[in-house]
Amino acid sequence: MLAPIPGDDRRSYLFWGTRPERELWLTSLAWHRDSLKVFGFLPRQQSQSVDQAPTLQAPMKPALTISALAAVLLAACVHVETTPAPRTLASPGERTRLVMLGTGTPNADPARSGPSLAIVVDDTAYLVDSGPGVVRRAAEAAKRGVEALRVENLRHVFLTHLHSDHTLGLPDLIFTPWVLERDQPLQVFGPPGTRAMSDHLTAAWSEDTELRLNGLEPANSRGYLTEVHELEPGLVYEDELVKVHAFRVPHGSWMHSFGFRFETPDRVIVVSGDTTPSDELVRAAKDCDTLVHEVYSAFTYKGRPDVWKKYHAVFHTSTVELAAIASQIQPRLLVLTHQLFWGQSEEGLLTEIRDLYDGEVISARDLDIL
Repeated sequence: MLAPIPGDDRRSYLFWGTRPERELWLTSLAWHRDSLKVFGFLPRQQSQSVDQAPTLQAPMKPALTISALAAVLLAACVHVETTPAPRTLASPGERTRLVMLGTGTPNADPARSGPSLAIVVDDTAYLVDSGPGVVRRAAEAAKRGVEALRVENLRHVFLTHLHSDHTLGLPDLIFTPWVLERDQPLQVFGPPGTRAMSDHLTAAWSEDTELRLNGLEPANSRGYLTEVHELEPGLVYEDELVKVHAFRVPHGSWMHSFGFRFETPDRVIVVSGDTTPSDELVRAAKDCDTLVHEVYSAFTYKGRPDVWKKYHAVFHTSTVELAAIASQIQPRLLVLTHQLFWGQSEEGLLTEIRDLYDGEVISARDLDIL
């Protein structure tokens, strides 16, 4: 954060960050430096002629060290963005775990991969959406102890809709696990248009596939294939571990956009997908244990350009709207994802919800295990 300027024997310090962050830091530094002088915590410089060497009065109190000055600035609420640490909140004995693989948006935030989560029941993972970075996030989750998310085990994905930020990881999900020895086709469940997307992706990498199948590299003949199931509302998948119900949600001008209700032996988890407030979602989420819902800050929305306000009002859900939705559903846990902060802090976003909703709520981070 603070680093000495190379070759400067006066030990001047630079703040490494984006230009707006540096400007904010330096403006705050100057303001607090002057304030500290007024109160006697830093020495005042004597007046001097231009040819005099600078001299300082003996300070009444010891000058602040860089560390102490940094602490003062932090206490004064200078906000510096840091990568939030993932949390493990699931109990060891639970059969079902919710793993947040990506909590991001189209914004290229290095701390938040594209939208994707996994509902893991025993040793089987069921993914929802396939945003950028999904396979590597799954591999990282496997290293953290979720063996079902080992790359070769990624066999089911449910797509809420076909927006690019929710599907750019689909070719990665099709091909990378195959290269790493998945030997079964990927089961892809999604809205109308999913089959065409899958076919185009397979065609786009046809030369790669040909070389791997017929060259020196060992490769099986099935792991890169997809079996696509285009959805209508209702029960769309069932096995011995889970039942998955799809329901329509309103997402702006998208004709086909879905949320999902997962029923496992010990939990009911509802995933909103991208949506505005929806009566259908409220009905589908009745009696759920966990509601995973997208959200944007109603507070910082006020400062957005009008063209973006118009867009977000018909494509997404504000904190105020989500608090009202959660108050109707009363899930045991409300999980915020696909968060549009626009400068709001994580705690500020939570406060916007908590001011209007008294249930348990968490702002998800990548690799949270809930």
